[in-house]
Parts: sequence; C-alpha cells; structure tokens
Amino acid sequence: MKKYLIIMVALVVGAFSACATPQGDQNSTPKQTNILVAYFSWGGTTKKVAEEIASHTGADLFRIEPVQAYPTEYRPCTEVARKERDENARPTIKGKIENIDKYDVIFIGCPVWWHTAPMIISTFAESYDLRGKTIVPFCTYAETYRDETLQKIVELTPHTRHLKGFGTTGSTADVKAWLEDIDVLKTPAEQEMINLSRQKW
Repeated sequence: MKKYLIIMVALVVGAFSACATPQGDQNSTPKQTNILVAYFSWGGTTKKVAEEIASHTGADLFRIEPVQAYPTEYRPCTEVARKERDENARPTIKGKIENIDKYDVIFIGCPVWWHTAPMIISTFAESYDLRGKTIVPFCTYAETYRDETLQKIVELTPHTRHLKGFGTTGSTADVKAWLEDIDVLKTPAEQEMINLSRQKW
C-alpha cells in the first residue's frame, strides 16, 4: 500500500510540473509566425537593412512613407526633422496596413534623427493596436544614439513583447547572426516554402 501511494504522488507531481512549464522567453520567438518588417528610410540605408531582414525571415515589407516628402538634401532635411521633434509632431503616413492582425512579429526600423527615432515612427506606432504582438526594433546611424533610438521604439510600443534590437551604420553583415540570436531566422527549407507560396501561377 505504501509503495502504491508513493507512485501516485510521483505521478501527480510530474503532471503538475508539466503544466507549470514556461511558455517561452524574451529572447526568442516561435518559428511558425507571420512576420512584418515596417521601416522608414530617408537615404536608402534603412531600406537595405529591412530588405536583408526580410530575405532571412520570409517577412512582408511595409515602407513607412510620409504624405509630405522630406527634403532630399541633407541639411534641409535635418532642419525639418528637428522641427518635428521639437514640436512633437505626427507626420501623416501614406498608405496603411490593412491586415495588421495577421502579424505576430513586427520589426520596426528607422534611421537615428536628432538622437532618437523620427517622429513618423510615433505616427506609425500610434496608428495600430499592437497589444500582444512581438516587436523587434532596429535602426541605422551615422555616429551614435543607437541605444536611445532602439529604446524609443520600445517605449512607443507598450503592452507588447520585445526582442533584442539591432543597430548598424549601414552594413548588413551582422544581420543574419542577430536573427539567429533572437531565433527568427528561417531555415533554407522554410524559406523555400515561403518563396513557393508567393509565386503567382
């Protein structure tokens, strides 16, 4: 009888432990996800990084574009960017993501402007209900303020899960290693399936 009771206790404890297992961690995300890369790019550098992320993850791309384009020359553009920052502006975005609900993981990227994320990123973050999603920030920069910009994107997306962000001066050499680290890199077989599903017959 004593032996029978010991076996029963062991089974109950084992079942309880299985139910109590954590469902994941903050450094990785399940492979079976729908991924979006939303990015703002002025000179093309952030666009290049966004496309590199998409190529390794099978993500859809959405370019965050202002209705009123920024000046194409550097100095006039910086003046507009500083004015928007100082006035806490919300530049209007051209186009909209109609099916935001289908995405589980959203990369949000931009260049560093005046030590932080451009104000159009605030517009984007406030335009959608992102609660419960996984947000991955990334940025490009000329000199510094990488961490401040990544943190700004985190602050703009409360009530979401965040994975480790990425910053670069323009090189895409470390993108793949970063995606491996946060566990969103697709295997060659998974990528091939994505490519096949996107073909138009």
